[in-house]
Amino acid sequence: MRFSVRSVISTTVFGLSFAAGPGLLVAGADGQATRPTTVRALGTPSHQGAMRAGDAIRLRIWREPDMSGDFTVGADGVVVLPQLGSLNVTELPLDSLQRHLVSAYSVFLRNPSIDIILLRRVNVSGAVRTPGLYQVDATVSVSDALSLAGGLSADARENGIELRRNGSRLVASLSTASRLADTPIQSGDQIFVRQRSWVSRNAGVVAAGISATAIVVASLLR
Repeated sequence: MRFSVRSVISTTVFGLSFAAGPGLLVAGADGQATRPTTVRALGTPSHQGAMRAGDAIRLRIWREPDMSGDFTVGADGVVVLPQLGSLNVTELPLDSLQRHLVSAYSVFLRNPSIDIILLRRVNVSGAVRTPGLYQVDATVSVSDALSLAGGLSADARENGIELRRNGSRLVASLSTASRLADTPIQSGDQIFVRQRSWVSRNAGVVAAGISATAIVVASLLR
């Protein structure tokens, strides 16, 4: 599989950005010299851990639609990728996993152009229209993640978006404009939207009750 374009690898790994650069000349599969892929990490955040079951790897390989797609990590931590077969991805840090995938695919593809995005499984719940588990990548905003769940419901408290982990609240108020990569979110975390208070959700009922009470009190004072 031979491309006429120069090899360019642009990647995002849930907050990790990578760019490919030139390397030393080595022998390719056809015996001709070629340049192996080298990967440079840009701004690696310390809070990102390894992938977990339910996460996914999104591959976009130029001119290789049969090798492109989203591939989910199974309950055993194994993902099955085109050409590479089964790979236990829960045992590798994200930066090591990224390098492994790029290196592995460079064996099959000469001068490849590859986009690799690691998708985290996040639980979006609370006052949203369709709560559930969703696979998201770090380049999207909190608002985009909420949109996957149908957006905020009518009784949602817009300034009450929380980040939770294992039942504990990590962030009390997430900004909808924040990128997920700029938050401490990890795989398996929960984005929880609180409801508005009963009074604010039932202002009409409260107003009617107050009016009725005022009328009763006024009648008693006559």
